[in-house]
Parts: sequence; C-alpha cells; structure tokens
Amino acid sequence: PERDCVLGGSARVPLSVQPHPQPIRNMSVSRTPEDSCELDLVYVTERIIAVSFPSTANEENFRSNLREVAQMLKSKHGGNYLLFNLSERRPDIAKLHAKVLDFGWPDLHTPALEKICSVCKAMDTWLNADPHNVVVLHNKGNRGRIGVVIAAYMHYSNISASANQALDRFAMKRFYEDKIVPIGQPSQRRYVHYFSGLLSGSIKMNNKPLFLHHVIMHGIPNFESKGGCRPFLRIYQAMQPVYTSGIYNVQGDSQTSICITIEPGLLLKGDILLKCYHKKFRSPARDVIFRVQFHTCAIHDLGVVFGKEDLDDAFKDDRFPEYGKVEFVFSYGPEKIQGMEHLENGPSVSVDYNTSDPLIRWDSYDNFNGPRDDGMEDEKELNTGSHTGGILGGLVGQYLGPHAHRPLQSQ
Repeated sequence: PERDCVLGGSARVPLSVQPHPQPIRNMSVSRTPEDSCELDLVYVTERIIAVSFPSTANEENFRSNLREVAQMLKSKHGGNYLLFNLSERRPDIAKLHAKVLDFGWPDLHTPALEKICSVCKAMDTWLNADPHNVVVLHNKGNRGRIGVVIAAYMHYSNISASANQALDRFAMKRFYEDKIVPIGQPSQRRYVHYFSGLLSGSIKMNNKPLFLHHVIMHGIPNFESKGGCRPFLRIYQAMQPVYTSGIYNVQGDSQTSICITIEPGLLLKGDILLKCYHKKFRSPARDVIFRVQFHTCAIHDLGVVFGKEDLDDAFKDDRFPEYGKVEFVFSYGPEKIQGMEHLENGPSVSVDYNTSDPLIRWDSYDNFNGPRDDGMEDEKELNTGSHTGGILGGLVGQYLGPHAHRPLQSQ
C-alpha cells in the first residue's frame, strides 16, 4: 500500500509503507528554484530515518519544513521516535519534538571518536527498548554527518546477528555507499574505519604519548596567480586550538616540498584536527588548503603520510597536485629529533612569525553551538575528552555488554 505524505503544502509525495526489505524510501521536495530548500527524508531501514536539509536552505522555508516533518513523524510514529540532531543546536527543534538528543558537530568534519561511540550507544538503547521505537537522524548541511552515524552503527550492530538485523545492515551499507561515499570527506571515512577496527580488534589502541615535530607538504599547491602559496597551520585537540604556525611564503616552482617544524615537539593525544590555510597576498582573506583529522589511539608509526585522496578539501581541489601528500613526523618525547637536517627549507622560503594577525588567530569553531540551554541529560556523553580512556577505552565492555566478542587491545 501507499500513503501520500504532504510536504511543503505544494507537493504530494508518495510514501511507500511496505514490509522489509524494500528499496530505500525517499521523499524529496523542492518548492521553487528561488527557495532552493530541498528536504530529503529517507527510510534507511524500517526503524532508522534520515532527514536532511541543504546548508543553503532558506530560513523561513526551513522552519516550515521542520514543522511538517514533525507532524509527519508524530502522525506515523506517535511518541516512539527519538530525534538525533547532528547539526547545530536549535531551540525550535527541541520545541517541535518531544525527544531530542543533540550530538552536533561542524559540517564536513568528523565527530570525536567518543561521540561516535555515544551516538551508537544511544541509538542501540532506544531501538532495543521497544520494537516500535524508531530513530530519526536530523541534519542541515552535507549528508556526510548522517553517513558517519549510519556507517558506524552498521558496524556496531554487526556484533549481534539475526536475519532482520542482517537485512538492516545491508540497507545501511547500500545507503552509505549510494548516498554518502560520493559526497563524504576522507576524514569521515577514516573515523568509520577507526571505529570498525576498534570494535573488531583489528586496530590495537595506542596509549603512548605522541609529540609532533614536523609537518611536510610534498608538492606545493598553487594558490597564487604566479604559483606557490603562503601556508600556515592551525592544530586543534578536542576542537580546541593548541598551535598556530608562522606564515610560510613559498614561491612558484622554487620548492618541491615545504617543512613546518615545531620545536619542542607538540604533545598530542586524542582527537586531532590539523587545518592548513593559505593567506592571500595583500588581502584580508584565507583559503583552506587541506584539513585532516585523526585520533592518536590509532597512530602506531612515528612517520604518517596522507596522500591527496586522504586530505579533506584537497582531495577534490585541482590546485593541490595529484602527487601531493602530507607527512607527519612524531616522536615519543618533546626533544628535537636528531638527523633531520635534510628537512630544512631552502633559502627561497621565508617565514612570518607575526601570528597576532586576527586573520591567523581567528578560530572558525568558536561559535559552533552556544552554551547548552535545553537541559538535555546527555551532557556527560557529549564530553569529548582528549584521552583514550572513558567511553572510548571501555568501548566494548561498557557499550556492547553481553554482545561483546572481542576486547580492545592496547600496546
């Protein structure tokens, strides 16, 4: 049978209600080209619903669609749905839905590894509490956020096997591959790989401190009209800035690589985001050259290389050379690493250490989510500490409970 679901007041979209398994059900409404506000509502499985809006959605129409989605969910699922907000916290979402958990993180980024654990735990608890319960994943922006959660929960639910769950995992896998992989970021895929590996035991947890000494760009991006770039680094730990480099001025073809040295070494532990910017010449603006996110618990080599295909933003940017890569040199102590003189930059590279420039110091994550004002009780689970203990350290034992089949291994 089919039911008509009216969205936006101007379009009637058939919503198939059929026994499982069936193709992913999708509702998509675009009102007018001027509005450019398209709602994408997908039943990934019978009990997991993905609701996504583009970041460019007109605010008035976005609010209208929020209300209509809430009416549809209440009509179809009553009080048996729990909404997971993966975007910025909004009071109107909490007002429209009786049960909301805020797990948001910046668009096009990956969440903290512990936050992935928390989301999967909360989803599993809700779905197991009542066979009629459903989960709604809400997102405004790139669907990569929904993809991270779907892929992670697919691996999470893989520890217990039943016929229905196997079909659900197949549906989640197809949704991820069809809808998310083409638009996702490399760091998002990396974190799903971390999560899967920690669950299965194929990734051993590193608890040793890591000190970052060198970041080397092999292949110079062309961000200036005459070639070359003016890169500087911002490093974040648990989304808090911990290091800003000077501005390196690299001319055209004069260099095949550039090394940014940090002495003494910078202690890193937990979720790390490194963002490389280009400071435009004679302009109060900056461009992102690349981003990369990683977790130190999964780093076991003192030399780590990320190819172009592994770098957020750069992987699809023609200004970053196809052969380009970024190398990280770590050690287990802050002391200068001996025998690394060959990494020194040539005379054609100059460095401006005036990092007091507001353009350099500006933190693009300062305003993501203001102080919590909705009184939700998930605050403890949202605390993304920078260590490998807590939620992450007890991932299998605490979260998977009797379903656990393999402990995390440390080295």
